[in-house]
Amino acid sequence: MQQINLNLKILRQKNSNTDGKFVEYKIPVSTDASFLEMLDELNNQLEKNNQEPIAFESDCREGICGSCGIVINGSSHGPVRGITTCQLHMRHFKDGDTIYVEPFRSTSFPVVKDLIIDRSSFDRILQTGGFVSVNTGGIPDANAIPISKQISSLAFDAAACIGCGACVATCKNSSAMLFVSAKVSHLALLPQGQVEKETRVLNMVEQMEKEGFGACSNTLACEAKCPKNISVSHIARLNREFLSAKL
Repeated sequence: MQQINLNLKILRQKNSNTDGKFVEYKIPVSTDASFLEMLDELNNQLEKNNQEPIAFESDCREGICGSCGIVINGSSHGPVRGITTCQLHMRHFKDGDTIYVEPFRSTSFPVVKDLIIDRSSFDRILQTGGFVSVNTGGIPDANAIPISKQISSLAFDAAACIGCGACVATCKNSSAMLFVSAKVSHLALLPQGQVEKETRVLNMVEQMEKEGFGACSNTLACEAKCPKNISVSHIARLNREFLSAKL
């Protein structure tokens, strides 16, 4: 086990109505520790010194829930592609490194405290159409509704989106197009989602605009920083579904 010494500069902010500022911390940490375990250890030290711990989110710590997303040295989820913050380990940093830690930045993701943001805008988008409400009956047999391997794979890839918001934090326009397109694509590709596909895409896009998310920047930064490697091809499908529904 190797130990390294790090210089952390973490953005502390009481709430969305106050200005935040970077506070510097020094901490020795094992290279075997995850990034969140490092923050846990830092909070232990702060509490021992009667200082307020750093507020950050986590739940599964297995790259499933999407709640742990933060910006590390200007990059959503850190320097390694295809993983969430909780899957990032300290072996990817060097002894003496200075690490800047910030919350995801977007007007649609207001800061709750320190590194915690409010992602309820995503929930409101999903509530407008990210579901199948028609009565599909009981659980059908596996082969009752034939779906080609190509289509099922595309739908599964879209369904892998965990709604972490890295796409929004990475996009220079704070666009939620990758998130919305993944949710629309997932259901648009499957037979169960066909009945409501037109109202779904219209309602979800309308709500996305109401929440204040920007337009797609076409830089592909969202795909590059998505921990589940969601393809921007789903954005093209969203545009086609939206145009078809409008017509």
